[in-house]
Amino acid sequence: MIKVGVVGGTGYTGVELLRLLALHPAVQLEVITSRGEAGTPVADLFPNLRGHIDLDFSEPDPARLAACDLVFFATPNGIAMTMVESLLDAGVKVIDLAADFRLKDPAVWQRWYGMPHACPALLDEAVYGLPEVNRAAIAGARLVANPGCYPTAVQLGFLPLLDAVGADLSGLIADCKSGVSGAGRKAAVGTLLAEASESFKAYGVPGHRHLPEIRQGLETACGQKVGFTFVPHLTPMIRGIHATLYLPLDNPALDLQSLYETRYRDEPFVDVMPAGSHPETRSVRGANQCRLAIHRAPDSNLVVVLSVIDNLVKGAAGQALQNMNLMFGLDESAGLHSIALLP
Repeated sequence: MIKVGVVGGTGYTGVELLRLLALHPAVQLEVITSRGEAGTPVADLFPNLRGHIDLDFSEPDPARLAACDLVFFATPNGIAMTMVESLLDAGVKVIDLAADFRLKDPAVWQRWYGMPHACPALLDEAVYGLPEVNRAAIAGARLVANPGCYPTAVQLGFLPLLDAVGADLSGLIADCKSGVSGAGRKAAVGTLLAEASESFKAYGVPGHRHLPEIRQGLETACGQKVGFTFVPHLTPMIRGIHATLYLPLDNPALDLQSLYETRYRDEPFVDVMPAGSHPETRSVRGANQCRLAIHRAPDSNLVVVLSVIDNLVKGAAGQALQNMNLMFGLDESAGLHSIALLP
């Protein structure tokens, strides 16, 4: 059994991670930390976990965490980077669900997250945890940076086109929508029911923190600079991301459907839908799945890709389990066979 610790188990990502870990056949949960809820039974805070998790939340104890085989950080940005080095020195593997190790340049990190990086020496070692791109590197990693939710949906949608003949990489556009759980569990006026319901708005247009992460991933994949515009929106639903992606492609002979089906044929968690499809966020709710559909805009050279994920599963906790499975040589799909919830 893999002895697992979870640092920061009280947010939406944390409880989703605990839900998945509780049912994983190779996991033994050892410690779940929360300074604010220390001493509280996990199942009292999250009654869906009654009968599945009997632990109490506890203060972060370096000795208990160091006794684990793997520690997940489901904490706000800036926490993991202060604790990871000692865990790695103790032989513990780490998966960070926040952004601390996603960006390779510490100056870029500081610009977008407003704080100096606490352990820049580990940035080169950290493996970006998008299995569809870095599967082999993840399998041998000590430290995995779990991707953000928007970056997962956008990169999986764009990747097959990046090397296509005739693709204009100076004009990539990602028009994305997210449910309110993407903002986290903190109390905030903008995510109150009366504020977010029956409304729809863009945010972060001058610059969103996921912008440099997505650009870094796309440029790494194609080996050149890209022109990229990213506009996120808040929608009145709890879970889900819908990314509508645009890329100019002056190659009418290219079989887009075949291109995507070939690229993702062996991927357990990417579903390329039949030509002409329109994937819905509800079709992936609760599942570690990205569903894609590819279109050509009429009378235009634009390719339009539709990409949907559950922001808390394939966009966070589910992808983290996928990475854990790879790091420990397990079946990549272990613990991730849930079918999406309908209605």
